[in-house]
Amino acid sequence: MKIAFIGGGNMATALIAGLAGQLTEAANLHVVDPNAEALERLSGQYGVSTASAIDAKLAGSDVVVLAVKPQQMREVAASLAPHLQGQLVLSIAAGIRIADLSRWLGGHGAIVRSMPNTPALIAMGITGMVAQAGVSEAQREAADQVMRAVGKTVWLDDEAKIDPVTAVSGSGPAYVFYFLEAMQQAALEMGLDAEQGKALALATFTGAAQLAAQSAEPVEVLRQRVTSKGGTTHAAITSMEQAGVKEAIVAAMKAAAARGKELGEEMGRD
Repeated sequence: MKIAFIGGGNMATALIAGLAGQLTEAANLHVVDPNAEALERLSGQYGVSTASAIDAKLAGSDVVVLAVKPQQMREVAASLAPHLQGQLVLSIAAGIRIADLSRWLGGHGAIVRSMPNTPALIAMGITGMVAQAGVSEAQREAADQVMRAVGKTVWLDDEAKIDPVTAVSGSGPAYVFYFLEAMQQAALEMGLDAEQGKALALATFTGAAQLAAQSAEPVEVLRQRVTSKGGTTHAAITSMEQAGVKEAIVAAMKAAAARGKELGEEMGRD
């Protein structure tokens, strides 16, 4: 599989690290980025070919991964459109809707929109994906293989569901970090030092997540098993419920989804 990356930032680097020598040889990977330092780093580290601008070499690619900032997408699409010959275009840019991207690409009909998250940087990400009607089964599988290089994938049957995916997993790592901040702050306020608080919080979060992932039981049941009535955990959960923590989290994620939809409308506006 020959894959071209437009953009050589963190997410593109993570994908290249997962793909080079695994799904395809490094010689089949090509990166376009105006940043000479990024290109030198990617070429030296992974052996990929590079270019500072979009050119005819992209015509030979099977997959073109758009890994640029959403605000740059319209300009990039205009430069890319003349070089497309039916290749799969895989967008990992937040907020850019398929219809808008297709229009900017001159009506291109083979686009997969995806929403990865930052744990992809350590190959533990999860990506929500949706395919345009013109995407073939082989192209869909190719997109899946690319994103599985950095974690798991979840396919959607409706592009509108990308906004909830953005709210749950795309923005989700920030919620986890926020909760970890709170745990570490509480540890400090209760007399533990910073290193102790960090070690306890991280190990607890990692262990609990793994337990939930490996258990066949719902997380609600797992929580109840730790929460003995009248015990310490019960006191903590009761305090959170009285403060409306769960409702606040749900409301926050709905706000993230709503903002995702707004951004798509704003960036797609002519």
